[in-house]
Amino acid sequence: MTDRLLLEALDLCARKVLEDEPTLGVNFPYVTTPSGAWATMPASLSAGYRGSSWSHGNWFCGFWVGLLLISYLRTGDEQFLQLADQRLLLVAPRAADGNTHDIGFILYPSAIAAHHITGEKRYGDLALRAAEQLRRRLIMTPKGSYISSWGPLDDVRGRRSSAIDTMANLPLLYWAGVYDRDASFILAGETHALMTRGAFIRPDYSTYHAVEYDLATGERQRGFTFQGSADESCWPRGQAWAIYGYVRTAEATGKREYLDLAETLADYYLQRTGPDLIPFWDFDDPAIPDAPRDSSASAIVASALLDLAALHPDEHKASRHRQQAIEMLTVLCRRYLATEPSHRGLLRQGCYSKPHNEGVASAVMFGDFFFAEALCSAVMPGKLRAVPSRLGALGA
Repeated sequence: MTDRLLLEALDLCARKVLEDEPTLGVNFPYVTTPSGAWATMPASLSAGYRGSSWSHGNWFCGFWVGLLLISYLRTGDEQFLQLADQRLLLVAPRAADGNTHDIGFILYPSAIAAHHITGEKRYGDLALRAAEQLRRRLIMTPKGSYISSWGPLDDVRGRRSSAIDTMANLPLLYWAGVYDRDASFILAGETHALMTRGAFIRPDYSTYHAVEYDLATGERQRGFTFQGSADESCWPRGQAWAIYGYVRTAEATGKREYLDLAETLADYYLQRTGPDLIPFWDFDDPAIPDAPRDSSASAIVASALLDLAALHPDEHKASRHRQQAIEMLTVLCRRYLATEPSHRGLLRQGCYSKPHNEGVASAVMFGDFFFAEALCSAVMPGKLRAVPSRLGALGA
């Protein structure tokens, strides 16, 4: 019964992306409007400062390619693969983007997934160029090194700042280390994970959204937020990025300490979320219970928990984490799936940025992708990407 529910959600994904693709032109969807239609932007829109404000640009475009590839895996219909290849032509120039850590989000679900599915070297080489850009963002300090989230790197505002989202961009580096047989990619990712562990994770295992470092010492000068309720609140999607990133760091390094940390971060997330399993947009919003939810956070966590289960050497804990993920996916399918034709996204009640009133109570492209990624891990393991090996098998 559960597998059928999850497969039906993948079927819905395939139907919607095939219907929407001809309407997009050269643009890519990112959030749904109140009418349920997709708002779009071109893939070429890079990040950058607009005066004193930072604009993230289009960091969503790779997720749409990922949904096309997932639809191909579910249906076997070659037209999805052809559409993904055409879309990658529009995404490919972003591999040279030196302004943002989000090239991980852009190329991991698109070029790397296409390489895994087809084996074509051109996709792998494209992703490798992006990984080289991400590795260049590593900032060295006496205390350790971290990846600057926002650039360009000649701007001190970008050099001294990092975001928890970067943890979920690290899989691009970890993949490149294997693809190019170059351990420096993996070392760059791990050193960022270590610096983030010390600077972003509070004593109760909640996380900051962003940190500003002292470039001369590497000490945290302040923790702050752009998208949470307050600087000291816990933003659930940020917590989700941390869980996802530390699971993938454990996979890449074979080190149990990162798996244990991901597990503890997930325990905090689940405790704060409670039996509903879908959090409010910020765990500490004073308006709760009259506050928006964020279905995308649980989609990310569900995907991470399935990998955590595959990696965990303790069979009992592995089974528990898989069950937690399946329960989240079941709730998302039964209560948050947008089955009506007027709503073009997959998941209702995502929240892109409440402080900016953008994509609130909407489908959000990253939420739809990580939901579909989790569905693939649950019912089509190994198709979208390799199934993680248990840490015991790696000698950890």
